[in-house]
Amino acid sequence: MRVDSAKGCVEEAHWKASPNCDARPHSLFINTLLIHAISLPPGIFGGEFVEALFCNELDVSCHPYFESISSLKVSAHFYLKRTGQIMQFVSTHDRAWHAGLSLFEGHDRVNDFSIGIELEGCDEAPFTDQQYSSLTSLTHALMLEYPAISQKRIIGHCHVAPGRKTDPGPHFDWPRYKSTL
Repeated sequence: MRVDSAKGCVEEAHWKASPNCDARPHSLFINTLLIHAISLPPGIFGGEFVEALFCNELDVSCHPYFESISSLKVSAHFYLKRTGQIMQFVSTHDRAWHAGLSLFEGHDRVNDFSIGIELEGCDEAPFTDQQYSSLTSLTHALMLEYPAISQKRIIGHCHVAPGRKTDPGPHFDWPRYKSTL
């Protein structure tokens, strides 16, 4: 797997542009990977609802839960489906809107210096072998492109928004993942 340095895109990823992004501050550089988990509706896997959410195309009539999130403007750089398929929504050169109110090592606005990776998942279910494999390959490619990303700077949403967020959740196997890096 390889990152196209000029475009900030992973060549093996399926691209679908999200409008929920903007320019990174010029004074900051990418040094953090932030791992998330999402499923829509909550606890349900498959379908294209996450992609629709990230692209502001979610049809709120499809599920009662969607009305409660209809005003969200969110995205991530990458989304890894249960099959291991990698989708990319935002160039790594740009700031995706994934961390929200966040703080890491005394710095707020974690979106400014991080790359957001969403895994299709939830707090109640383990992740798939295919997801760990794709996540490892993607992480290796990103670490090559952005050498300031070290193992210590690969964290979960729960680490930058404690009490507000739990993802990637209790079923994410941090030792398994970190042992592959």
